[in-house]
Amino acid sequence: MDHVVLLQKILVVSFIVALFWKIIRYMCNLLHVEKEPVRILVTGAAGQIGYAIVPMIARGVMLGPDQPVILHLLDIEPVAEALNGVKMELTDAAFPLLKGVIATTDPIEACMGVNIAVMVGGFPRKEGMERKDVMSKNVSIYKAQASALEKHAAEDCKVLVIANPANTNALILKEFAPSIPEKNITCLTRLDHNRALGQISERLDVQVSDVKNVIIWGNHSSTQYPDVSHATVHTSRGEKPVRELVSDDKWLNDEFITTVQQRGAAIIEARKQSSALSAASAACDHIRDWVLGTPKGTWVSMGVYSDGSYGIQPGLVYSFPVTCEKGRWSIVQGLMIDEFSRAKMDATEKELVEEKSMAHSCLD
Repeated sequence: MDHVVLLQKILVVSFIVALFWKIIRYMCNLLHVEKEPVRILVTGAAGQIGYAIVPMIARGVMLGPDQPVILHLLDIEPVAEALNGVKMELTDAAFPLLKGVIATTDPIEACMGVNIAVMVGGFPRKEGMERKDVMSKNVSIYKAQASALEKHAAEDCKVLVIANPANTNALILKEFAPSIPEKNITCLTRLDHNRALGQISERLDVQVSDVKNVIIWGNHSSTQYPDVSHATVHTSRGEKPVRELVSDDKWLNDEFITTVQQRGAAIIEARKQSSALSAASAACDHIRDWVLGTPKGTWVSMGVYSDGSYGIQPGLVYSFPVTCEKGRWSIVQGLMIDEFSRAKMDATEKELVEEKSMAHSCLD
């Protein structure tokens, strides 16, 4: 009889435990509310970088594995069929995070309600073209797209300009989208930043994740200054300065700099096409850190509006070391600048001043 009572008690306890866990699972399901999708515009979406970046975004590389997205794909009329092909492939890939795709050649439709704009599209420099010719073409493109963003994007829209000349295209965009805060318009120098990390990791035969705090100063061009003066490497003996570990200032001040500056040209020479995969990956890195924040003690390079930090003319879009928190970037302050670095930083600033003047002459 005692056995029967004991069995009954065990059955009751088992029932209560099972019911308890069922209630817990039910409450968890109630609490787990899927995030609202983020609308992300990619211009030039039928091009190389566009084709490389859209699956990265759809897979969660840009905003994380739990953030649904709706992609707005924009390109020009002559490639409308190819653009539709990109949309078809996105559908075929069945990305769980992808909640919708808008593929269009209409800037207004493309910009409607977007939270993040990745400006890949631009007019490339062709053989025989002068810099002013390219600038004039891009002024026209960015004027139209800026106007559409100004009127139709979400109020807090974050903009990343990739198309070259990236810094000055970002400046043009701001001219025609005055209601978008300066802090919300940036350009891509993370690709150069990542290239610098890669060169150091190869030189020292360490994991690239162990290298941090390189800096790209200035323009996304051959005048940019890749700076390792404050960079460190994580070792078994703690954080060590890159300069100490490399122990070759001639290489760091010469070959390293020119390799990073000319990496894009070297890739074109090797693949007969410009960087696409690495540019798309860097754009995802840029937006991810901007939105989700940089790791503590680590900074990254972003082309942002100068506030006069480090003596750089205010109002230029210039690459600085920044940290990001809660969707905002801040320029790292108080870094020591030696004479060598000062000269390099001033040279790239001079080029940006000239580009700004040229862009304004195109506007006039």
